[in-house]
Amino acid sequence: MSPHRNDPSVIRDLLQTPATWAVVGLGDNPGRTAYPVSRWLQRELGMRLVPIHPSAARVHGAQGYSSLSEVPDGTTVSVVDCFVNSAHVGAVVDEAIAERERLGIEAVWLQLGVVDEDAAARAEAAGLAVVMDTCPKIEFPRLVPGDGTAAIRD
Repeated sequence: MSPHRNDPSVIRDLLQTPATWAVVGLGDNPGRTAYPVSRWLQRELGMRLVPIHPSAARVHGAQGYSSLSEVPDGTTVSVVDCFVNSAHVGAVVDEAIAERERLGIEAVWLQLGVVDEDAAARAEAAGLAVVMDTCPKIEFPRLVPGDGTAAIRD
C-alpha cells in the first residue's frame, strides 16, 4: 500500500457509488476550493452533500452543520471529505472515527495537500477506508474510462 493509502479500487468505488459526503470546510464562500469541488460531486456524480463548517451555512441547497457531531441522528454519511489544513485534519478524522457508527461513515478523504499519516493510520485501525492528498476531480478521469458518464449510469 502506498504511503497515502490511495487504493485505486477504493477511490473508484467511492466515486462511482452515489452516497452522502460530509464536506468538512464547505462554507458559502464560492472562492474556496471546497465550494466548486463539492458542487461537482453533487452535479456530476450525484452525491448528496452535508456541509460541515463553523458557520453551519446552507450550501448548494444542503443544510450545513458546525461539526460532524451536530449532524442529526438518522443521517447516513458514507464519506467525510476534508478540506482543512493538515495541522487540523487529525481532529476531523478523530471526530469521524467517533461518529462512525452513528452516521455510518465508511471512508475519510483528505483533499489535495492534506496529509496526516498518523490520522490516516487511526482511521484505518478504526475500519475506515482512507484516501489522502488528492482530489475527486483529479482522480475521477484517471480511474473512470472515457468521460466517466457511462460508469455513473451503470
